[in-house]
This record gives sequence, structure tokens and C-alpha cells, in this order.
Amino acid sequence: MATPKKRTSKTRKNLRKSQWKAKATIEAKKALATAKMVLNSLAKESASDD
Repeated sequence: MATPKKRTSKTRKNLRKSQWKAKATIEAKKALATAKMVLNSLAKESASDD
């Protein structure tokens, strides 16, 4: 039978949330950088084709 767990404090909850958000921000920056790189390479290819 499942037993109830102790409640997580606000401090601990906020700490975990901030760590998650920090990781998400880093991943978002990586994705944006990759997208910019792809767009720039496509722009260079289309410019050289003309």
C-alpha cells in the first residue's frame, strides 16, 4: 500500500525549479544558435547559386 510522503519545502521546490529553468535556458540558446547557423548557411548557399 502506498504511503504519503513528506511535503517538499518551498525553498527546495524553488531550487529545483530554478535548476530546471536554467537547464532549459541553456538548451534553448543552443537550439537558437543551431537554427541561426543553418539559416546563415542556407542564405550563403542561395547567394552563391545566383
